[in-house]
Amino acid sequence: MRTSPDPGGPPAPSGTTDSGRPPRWWPGPLVLGALFAVLTWQVVRDTPLRRLDERLGDGLRGGPLPRPFAELLADLGNMTVALPVLAAVVAYTARRGRRAGAERWWAPPLAAAGAMAAVPLLVVPLKVAVDRGAPPGMDGSGYYPSGHTATATVAYGAAALLLADRVRAPRALALACVLVNLGVGLGLVVRGYHWPADVVASWLLGGALLLVAARPLSRSTGRSSSRTPRC
Repeated sequence: MRTSPDPGGPPAPSGTTDSGRPPRWWPGPLVLGALFAVLTWQVVRDTPLRRLDERLGDGLRGGPLPRPFAELLADLGNMTVALPVLAAVVAYTARRGRRAGAERWWAPPLAAAGAMAAVPLLVVPLKVAVDRGAPPGMDGSGYYPSGHTATATVAYGAAALLLADRVRAPRALALACVLVNLGVGLGLVVRGYHWPADVVASWLLGGALLLVAARPLSRSTGRSSSRTPRC
């Protein structure tokens, strides 16, 4: 007869689950990366999907939102707005984790900062490589993927993950994060700053970054080191 592990025994080694098995590999980032690659290929070439994207952008430009509201939503993707929000949450969780004596309290804030730092490192070269033209009324090129959308996706997504176990309604927090990011994307398209595919590409790219950082970000609290079971 098999017995369950001794609850008073030593903790599982790092890199394993409580049952002693290695953590299950999660292919989510690769799936989103593959979808991003397919979308990029469609945008680079003159494909039916690209033509549909441009027709959809033309239809959404100027409506269905009032211009000031659409501008406000688009501005939520500015670095001057999104970065201070993430920085405040990072500082708060780092301070709370350190005061509580949580193990590896620095890992979640560091993961959030790393995911945010990766945004310009990925987006800027992609803009140059794809060199997509601007929507009507805008000048220049290099609009794919959307930097504002990627900034909002990672900044607000990482902040929500850091706060998930510190709020009473984590599902409401996640829903608010999704709605904000949907609003940013819609505002950018309605105001004519981006094509819809630019926004979707950044959602895929930002989602992949969040999934890579999800494990340390979801551990924003931990047991105090003084309570860690010892052999």
